[in-house]
Amino acid sequence: MELKPGLRLRSAVCDAEVMVIKAAAGDGLTCGGESFLEQAQDAKAAANPEHMHGCVIGKRYVNEAETIELLCIKSGEGSLYYNSDELMTKDTKKLPSSD
Repeated sequence: MELKPGLRLRSAVCDAEVMVIKAAAGDGLTCGGESFLEQAQDAKAAANPEHMHGCVIGKRYVNEAETIELLCIKSGEGSLYYNSDELMTKDTKKLPSSD
């Protein structure tokens, strides 16, 4: 599956759903140790317990190089990974004060 901005994906092992914000070449995106499914697909797979740290709705997740960015649109128990590297929550930017 080709990753492109705006693509909505759901986990095969939990309730998590994400939207691709920034895409990189490759298709090594997983949740809970299993590949993501497109919205229309329906299947449940066994989760890898080592990949079940959770993802939180409203948070953005990026890899270390920030070549991929995902927005969690539905929380789940699975952790997000890209090419075997766990994605981290993106730091929020401080807004300027309006004094």
